[in-house]
Amino acid sequence: MSGFDKREEGFEKKFAHDEELRFKAMARRNKLLGNWAAEKIGLAGADVEAYAKTVVMADFDEPGDEDVFRKVRADLDAKKVAVSDEELRRTMNDLLGRAIEEIKAGR
Repeated sequence: MSGFDKREEGFEKKFAHDEELRFKAMARRNKLLGNWAAEKIGLAGADVEAYAKTVVMADFDEPGDEDVFRKVRADLDAKKVAVSDEELRRTMNDLLGRAIEEIKAGR
């Protein structure tokens, strides 16, 4: 195997590793977001965990964050919880940062 082939293989492994970390971070962010929204909606106990799972599953509807945003936005609106779009997006971004830190820390 030439040096070029080894380097290419290294890039491919790094890409695969980065994509796996990205997937884990997004799933964790969505779970954290589900927990946050459940608290706002007034859920407790096992209902929080169940709701968080629905938020995680919403991310499989389409690529990107909009499917998750729309789901949580609709749920907040249905319960008449006053959260602006800006606050919801900011919370999504903040929780992504937290999720990345937790994954890097091995939690």
